[in-house]
Formats: sequence, C-alpha cells, structure tokens
Amino acid sequence: MNEDKADKASKGERLSRKQYDKELARLHVELVKLQEWAVHTGAKICIVFEGRDGAGKGGTIKALTERVSPRVFRVVALPAPTEREKTQMYVQRYLPHLPAAGEITLFDRSWYNRAGVERVMGFCTDEQATTFLKGVPLVERAIIDSGILLFKYWLEVGQEEQTRRLEERIHDERKIWKLSPMDLRSYSRWYDYSRARDDMFEATDTDLAPWYVVRSDDKRCARLNLISHLLANIPYKAVPREKVKLPKRQKAEGYRESDRPLRYVPERF
Repeated sequence: MNEDKADKASKGERLSRKQYDKELARLHVELVKLQEWAVHTGAKICIVFEGRDGAGKGGTIKALTERVSPRVFRVVALPAPTEREKTQMYVQRYLPHLPAAGEITLFDRSWYNRAGVERVMGFCTDEQATTFLKGVPLVERAIIDSGILLFKYWLEVGQEEQTRRLEERIHDERKIWKLSPMDLRSYSRWYDYSRARDDMFEATDTDLAPWYVVRSDDKRCARLNLISHLLANIPYKAVPREKVKLPKRQKAEGYRESDRPLRYVPERF
C-alpha cells in the first residue's frame, strides 16, 4: 500500500460543512430505516472499526450512531484485558458482545488488537500473533454462519494528517483524553504498524469476510463514504409504519401544581 497517497489526498478540496451536514442528514434517515428493518426482521449486524491512531474511528462511529437508538446500535470499546481474561481463549471476551437478533454491534477496535497494537508493542509474542492470524478466518466463518452480517473497516490516515491530529489533541483540552501514553509510544512506529497491517490483510482479507479500506484524511468524506458503503451492502427495506398522531391530553380534573419549592438549575444562558 502506498503510504503517501493519503497525505496527497489531504491537500485536495475539502467537503464543505453545509454539504456534509446535508448528506449526513440524508444518511441518518437511511440508518433509521436500517434500524427499524433490523428490529423487524431480527437481523444481526456486526461492524468492526480498525485503523491507525488518529484515523477517525471514534468520530465516524459517533456520526453513524448520532440519530439511532443505543439499544439497537450498540458500541463496544473494551478496556485492556483483566488478569483472568488474559488466560482465556483470545477471542473469548469479544464473543459475548456479538449481536443478537435485532441488534447492530459496532466494535471500536476489536479482536484485531492482537494483529496490531499487541503485536507491535510487544503485548503478545510473534507466535501468538501468527496463531491468531491463522485462526481468525475460521472464527469469522463461524460468526457469519451463525447469521451475522460482518463488516470490517480499516480507516487509513496519512503521516502528515496523523501528526496534525495528534498535535491538536495535545493543545485542545477537550481532546487531551484521546491521547494516551500508548498513542505516544505507537506514534514513532509507523512502519511497524504498516507491516502488521499488511500481514493482517494478507491473512484475514477473505472473500467471506473482506476488509474495506477508507481513506480518512478528510474526516467528513470518510464518514459519508463509510456509511454509504455500509448501507449499500445491507439488503434493508423501509418497514411499513402506522401514521403517528398525538392523542388528546387528559383533563386536569382538579389537579394543581404543588407548592413545594423545587431546586431549579440556575439559568445562565
């Protein structure tokens, strides 16, 4: 994969905020239709988000879930494994979070941690990483055979844009929490991550469960492209719904507001 293409893309014309908001609003309507279809049909959808630090996974997930129910669109972002979990079969702690009927699960990083950060930063051995890469296609076949629609997205950001975003986090108090010590350690190991990514694609980009790469130097375009691709690859249909009409309110029938003083929040705006 050419590492410079994403950097060059960042120099092109950016999508305007007005264009982005208009298209995202249209896609939000379609995501609501997808949600209703999943609940109505009992569909099970699993979406894996992977990519380099600063590639925009979190923002893409927020854009995707902004107007839908968290009870249907469930975001899973697991912390570091506990001592007990470290002794389990590697994918075991992820399996309970797979979707049941009528659910759409979004993994903000996933079992592919073993192929990426764990391998590059030395949290697993090369042998463990190799074993994982050999076994994960079989696990994903079992997931798909169970009736789950599985989508795997890799968000790819260029070196210059990654640097800009990480530096922005350093100086923005609203984003500093996004910059972990692990991010700083990982930053200097760009090509180690490139090699790990390439090995991961080679072993796990299958016809049954392919990887889809999203150029994310332009965050707005990346979000719209990913959501559009997802919707285009799920055979959802608008579910018939009854016309909604608000009922009449009941009459007061003697009710009056309580004299009990209430603790109102001060109105400063």
